[in-house]
Amino acid sequence: MKTPLLALALAGVLSLGAGITTQAQDNPQQGQGERHRGGGGMSPDRQLARLTQELNLTSDQQTQIKPILEDQMQKMQALRQDQSSTGDDRRTKAKAIRDDATSKIEAVLNDDQKKKYEAMQQEMQQRMRNRGQGDNDRPQQPQP
Repeated sequence: MKTPLLALALAGVLSLGAGITTQAQDNPQQGQGERHRGGGGMSPDRQLARLTQELNLTSDQQTQIKPILEDQMQKMQALRQDQSSTGDDRRTKAKAIRDDATSKIEAVLNDDQKKKYEAMQQEMQQRMRNRGQGDNDRPQQPQP
């Protein structure tokens, strides 16, 4: 039960940072200490840098988006540490945190940036689905 929950929490943290695996393979030395924080995901600074690069954010947009990313990270960390919630409850809360951050970020973006951002989100969701399916497709080891 913990593995799907951990995967879901990781998906939420990474939802804004699609492509971390590709980035890490392309630049294995870049930002090693900053990539993961609090048990997984990209730091708000790394997420902001990626969004700035992908969406060509203005400095004003960066200033508005950074606190949203920081708030999302703090809420996801608190959710991971909350032992009183059930798996379904945590998934629901994680989705609400992601959705809230997404709507706030989209409010800062122009129409072209919104389209690109939504495409980034869909790509990350597809990667997470594929990763989950890949675990089910692994051949079972014969029992001794």
